[in-house]
Amino acid sequence: MTQKAASPSPSKQVSDNNAVRPFPKVNVPEAELTELRRRIHETRWPDRETVSDPTQGVQLATTQALANYWANQYDWRKVEARLNDLPQFITEIDGLDIHFIHVRSNHENALPLIVTHGWPGSIVEQMKIIDPLTNPTAHGASASDAFDVVVPSIPGYGYSGKPTTTGWAPDRIARAWVTLMKRLGYTRFVAQGGDWGAVIVDLMGVQAPPELLGIHTNMPGIFPAEIDQAAFSGAPAPSGLSADEKVAYERLQFVYQKGIAYGFQMGLRPQTLYGIADSPVGLAAYFLDHDARSYELIARVFQGQAEGLTRDDVLDNITITWLTNTALSGARLYWEYFGKGYFNVKGVSIPVAVSVFPDELYPAPRSWAEKAYPNLIHYNRLPKGGHFAAWEQPKLFSEELRAGFRLLRSGVARAA
Repeated sequence: MTQKAASPSPSKQVSDNNAVRPFPKVNVPEAELTELRRRIHETRWPDRETVSDPTQGVQLATTQALANYWANQYDWRKVEARLNDLPQFITEIDGLDIHFIHVRSNHENALPLIVTHGWPGSIVEQMKIIDPLTNPTAHGASASDAFDVVVPSIPGYGYSGKPTTTGWAPDRIARAWVTLMKRLGYTRFVAQGGDWGAVIVDLMGVQAPPELLGIHTNMPGIFPAEIDQAAFSGAPAPSGLSADEKVAYERLQFVYQKGIAYGFQMGLRPQTLYGIADSPVGLAAYFLDHDARSYELIARVFQGQAEGLTRDDVLDNITITWLTNTALSGARLYWEYFGKGYFNVKGVSIPVAVSVFPDELYPAPRSWAEKAYPNLIHYNRLPKGGHFAAWEQPKLFSEELRAGFRLLRSGVARAA
């Protein structure tokens, strides 16, 4: 399918702060790639972990296999070419440059959709779903399920501007996304997110601008406040929980107690993480240590057992962060939002679609999803997939977005 770009308005001058400007082609100087490989080769390695499992963190064998492939076989130019094949733009919102991909469908009446990545992420996570969503007939779906797709880089990530003052928290990003969609000429649209994107779309739902028809999330904020607090404290599961609720509680408790150390570190002292800005291997190891199930999948990839992700997928995402020097500017988002709750109920009243992937941080029970989202229009449990669902399982993910937003195309759910 030929990607159809949205052209900037000819009436706007480049000097206009509201102008939507073409983003220049990505062309990393070869000297930067040579320097990256040099730094990888000169890594000062620690001793091997003293256990035979990942309980002490990202294992030496996995990290060394990653480094060997990164330095000797990985080709950045492949992902660079894929990026440059997509229509990319930049516009200033609230004093900050926002970079985004914008692909319009060739099908009539396509539903505008803004999709937000998370940490440790970038627009690389969503690139696999763009064609299935904009060009559904090429992927076994109906033209009536087509989307116009907007994929922005979160402030401080990738090619968006890096905030130089405080205040760019998820609620501000949520408002910026509405400004972006309206600036692109959309008077009605939907939004999707996972990880940080899930927090952002929940807050878009709380703000409920009239243009926003509904949201889809694959990491729903469904935990009642008292349940969230109990899991954080390490308390045993409260009595009266259903089997599904108990599983979700125990998984969330594991995340809080053993799986989110990075979140506390970035939430409290992000500027201290100079090591991941200076060492490519340090950055890679830090990014791999996201959650237990994602780490297991990625570790298998570097043992030659690919499922969902490839070695190139993993390194595309790490490399874009390295080349844009956004490790710390991205980390500060945790500081901006620290202590406000990632997984708790936010108070969303607009239509919501929820997809539950089995290897997500926790499997969201329908009972809690219905309470958290009183206008729940879609709930489905998938057979496979984890935290980075769009990246890992793009076919299933695209099918979920089509199904989840189908009612909103006719306005049925909006009127409910």
